[in-house]
Amino acid sequence: MVPASSPASLVSTPAAPGLSAVPAPRPEPSMRWLVGLLLMAALLPRLGVFFINENLYGDAVVRTELAERWWSAPHVITSYKDGTYQFGPLHLYLVGPLLSVFDRDVAGRLVSLVFGVLSVVPLFALTRRLFGWRAGVAAGLAFSAWGMHLQMSTTAGSEAVSLFFMLGVFALLAEGVEENRFQPLFWGAVLLNFACALRYDAWMYIPLLTAALVFSSEDRVASLTRAVGFGLVCLPFPLLWMQGNEMAHGDPFFPLKAVEDFHRQWVVDSGGAGGSVGWRLQQLGFWPAVALFTLTPGVALLGAVGMVKAWKQHPETRWLVAAAVLPALYFTLRAAVLLSFVPLARFTVTQLVLLPVFLAPGFAAVVAGRGVFARRAVVGVSAVLAVVMPVALGIYTFRTEGGLHDSLRPVSPTSTNPVAVMQVARFLKEEVAARGGAAAIDDDPRYMDLQVAFFSNLPEMRMARVRWDTFRQRLQEAKPDVLVRFDQGNLLKDPGVKLEGRTLTLDGVAYVEQDGFSAPLHVYRRQP
Repeated sequence: MVPASSPASLVSTPAAPGLSAVPAPRPEPSMRWLVGLLLMAALLPRLGVFFINENLYGDAVVRTELAERWWSAPHVITSYKDGTYQFGPLHLYLVGPLLSVFDRDVAGRLVSLVFGVLSVVPLFALTRRLFGWRAGVAAGLAFSAWGMHLQMSTTAGSEAVSLFFMLGVFALLAEGVEENRFQPLFWGAVLLNFACALRYDAWMYIPLLTAALVFSSEDRVASLTRAVGFGLVCLPFPLLWMQGNEMAHGDPFFPLKAVEDFHRQWVVDSGGAGGSVGWRLQQLGFWPAVALFTLTPGVALLGAVGMVKAWKQHPETRWLVAAAVLPALYFTLRAAVLLSFVPLARFTVTQLVLLPVFLAPGFAAVVAGRGVFARRAVVGVSAVLAVVMPVALGIYTFRTEGGLHDSLRPVSPTSTNPVAVMQVARFLKEEVAARGGAAAIDDDPRYMDLQVAFFSNLPEMRMARVRWDTFRQRLQEAKPDVLVRFDQGNLLKDPGVKLEGRTLTLDGVAYVEQDGFSAPLHVYRRQP
């Protein structure tokens, strides 16, 4: 995917004798060497956190559990209710086979690691084509240090995998437009199918990039032809998925509507239903704030300045600027004005990853007319911030709970579950699962019951979970000898439950609380 050099970066060797004193441009270094260097730069920090990170955000544990179910009975997933719910089926296909080789808490994270590291290749290819190899190296190094992506590359969410395909789409689109060839556009559309099979936010890029191709050349016939061709090749997966949901649910857009309904309710639960000024301002500045904090100020600001400069001076890059700005504006409108969407930092990555592409023109604009000291200062400060901020954030949030630690953990390089949660999970793994026992698990409004169940390594048939509608049935079948209760869970609201001191009675069966565990979790053993 590494493209030929940008025409702007090539200068022909002068043939006129009178110009022989003009030095010839330095040849590009070996592209294999550069790509290998960037792959190592991306791999090393991710390996550094891979062995300490835990599945927490990005629905990582749910995705892994769904992949386990699918791998136990492999089939072509055709709809929302066919085993994937609101998630993309391709992620299950990728994680499932690895579950037969690696532990459940490793398989999905390994998929993210591979695709997360490989993402630096299309990013370098895209940037090199537009602004030269030095710009490509700068973008790759900034990406390698991106703290939020370090977490996504080492946990089992789908963001790192989806981002790899989207960067491939952008790189191939740039190649097809510059070289006026349809083959790269064809393969870019194929990759966009894969991205759409991973995450629904990729769907918006079908009309966006198709429209961009309409205006990609002064030859309107050629532009329209390749836009139509690109758009058609983008459609196989979306059409098949819509057909499957039409047949299963009577609505081709059922998954999208389910996600939208969830976000509308989330707005209410998050206190945004009234549309207060504070809420709207928070959503209005969400994308810029995440860019400044996660990419760090130097990279984010130089990239933003570079986008502005490129829009004015490099019209051939406007489609890429639009690919970053328009989705961010769309989601901001829904969050701040329509109050129908709650943004998460993970939702911003497809737009933010394009800021490093524009580092070089941004740097050139900022230091134009300034001396060597100013140039070195801008580079030095930006580089130090790009490294120090993620490292400091990772240390600050590692195995520490409460207050600001919890608020910053979703964008930190390190992802760890609450200590109390993992303590209970280890107890269930060692004292229950290893001995062939069963457990009943309360639900939790913060979804920590999902984490307890996942890391306990208990098979589904040996768990009775309040979150499931099969709770009573599993209680009768599994006869759990251990019960886990959350302070804010719904178990105590059950008419068959009574708590008296340290004894909890469930359907006439008494359980006694065990010492050594911390609130909000309580562990009970069944009385003999």
